[in-house]
Amino acid sequence: MQAQMLAPAAVLIAWSLIMLIWMALTRFPSLAKGGGSVGKAKPGIRGQDIEEHLPASVNWKSHNYTHLMEQPTLFYAVCVVIAMLGAAAGDTLAAWIYVALRIVHSIWQATVNVVTVRLMLFLLSTLALAYLSWRALALTLFS
Repeated sequence: MQAQMLAPAAVLIAWSLIMLIWMALTRFPSLAKGGGSVGKAKPGIRGQDIEEHLPASVNWKSHNYTHLMEQPTLFYAVCVVIAMLGAAAGDTLAAWIYVALRIVHSIWQATVNVVTVRLMLFLLSTLALAYLSWRALALTLFS
């Protein structure tokens, strides 16, 4: 197994936890300003249920954290497949590009959130993921 192929996945996992903390550090104080608290919440309430009571800029962190639980799950799997079967230098580079773009995407969405820029960052990261997916297919089907 090639650990250098797993490093980008480990970094993205750590980044996801940073976004979780950032979300909590902005969401709970904002909720408290509005007179709410976790202790006063109805049983079974979900984060998305309180969005209408919070400023959009606070919700952006939550939206991004949700995004980090979606497409990156494919990235983690493809990293493991490639690491097990032998990563080439281009594979590791593509993985780092994916992670860098996802981190920039997170910061952009959590702070500025102009959708056209966010979409471009998403599409570029998806291209990196598509390359990695193709490499995983090539390694598993044609080796």
